[in-house]
Amino acid sequence: MKVAQGLWEHIPNADECAELLAIDPQLAFVFADARHLASDSSLAQLKAALPNVNLIGCSTAGEISNEGVTNGGVVISAVNLAQPSFKLVTTDLADMGDSFAAGQRLASQLSDSDVHSVILLGQGVAINGSALIEGLQSRLPREVSISGGLAGDAGAFKQTWTVSDTAISPSQLVALGLSGPKLKLRHGSFHGWQPFGVLRRVTRCEGNVLYELDGEPALEIYKRYLGDYARDLPGSGLLFPFEMLGADRNELGLIRTILGINEAQGSLILAGEVVQDGYLRLMHATTDSLITGAEIAAERVREESLPDEDGLALLVSCVGRKLVMGAHVDEEVEAVAAVFGRHATVSGFYSYGEISPTVKGLDCKLHNQTMTITYLSEVA
Repeated sequence: MKVAQGLWEHIPNADECAELLAIDPQLAFVFADARHLASDSSLAQLKAALPNVNLIGCSTAGEISNEGVTNGGVVISAVNLAQPSFKLVTTDLADMGDSFAAGQRLASQLSDSDVHSVILLGQGVAINGSALIEGLQSRLPREVSISGGLAGDAGAFKQTWTVSDTAISPSQLVALGLSGPKLKLRHGSFHGWQPFGVLRRVTRCEGNVLYELDGEPALEIYKRYLGDYARDLPGSGLLFPFEMLGADRNELGLIRTILGINEAQGSLILAGEVVQDGYLRLMHATTDSLITGAEIAAERVREESLPDEDGLALLVSCVGRKLVMGAHVDEEVEAVAAVFGRHATVSGFYSYGEISPTVKGLDCKLHNQTMTITYLSEVA
């Protein structure tokens, strides 16, 4: 496996991609600021720069590369596989209610191949990420691992984009199915947030829409907690996510963040589903705790020994973490890179939702406010 990476402030041309093309890549991961992908000519530019290369990517709330974290840029990581064995599929998402069915449609397109892992990218607004994953899982073998994330748009929460060979679109979902015994994916995730305040019972919810906590409108309660921060909702909600607990008050290891609010209904629109009659409580974090969380995620990947050959570490971290860390955000990427060493190329993006298997098994969940890592390598 060979990996080459480039970082630009625009969509590059073929001459600028010469080092990428030199490794004869079959696949390229493209992570870019939304403004670079909004143009009707964006796909044609990418295909001209990377002819005969399969494309997968999305818009971001910050780009991650070997250089650290950038805003407003374009990061392309090209991959050459000695034994390429993958399939790229897409489907359009009609609306948030179509999320489960859309996952099923993607899975159906992969069912004719011997897929053992899927990298999934979706839009970051008007989507139920939990339902999307559940739809995909319902038609794939249980042992198939799923990872990836939901696109960003620099924290605006208005319109995000995904990239494939056939389209750059605000409604497209993209799944890369990987097969073959030589391809190996390792996963790690951790957050670093700490809970505070009282537990609140979920007394009314529908999917990822939270209507009531303890019988009161969820938005009203949330605004009381936020105080002056409430005026900046939904963006300020990234600083105060929810920890999700089961009906028995046991921790589930999942965090939920806010994608939007509905003033008329008094509801909160979350990135993923919550448990009816379960419990939620607010969380907060420091820069140091988040950097430590990123390092723990990388160490979990290293629990399986990494090969001495080149690998690609795909990092999907939540935009809320980026807001908390501010000017120190590069440090969580540096912490991950230090764990993996010189053979790893680091790439990825700040997202509106992270997709990763759980620590204890292959059961995939939608995470929020979490550093998730998918390490792709090829066994010699």
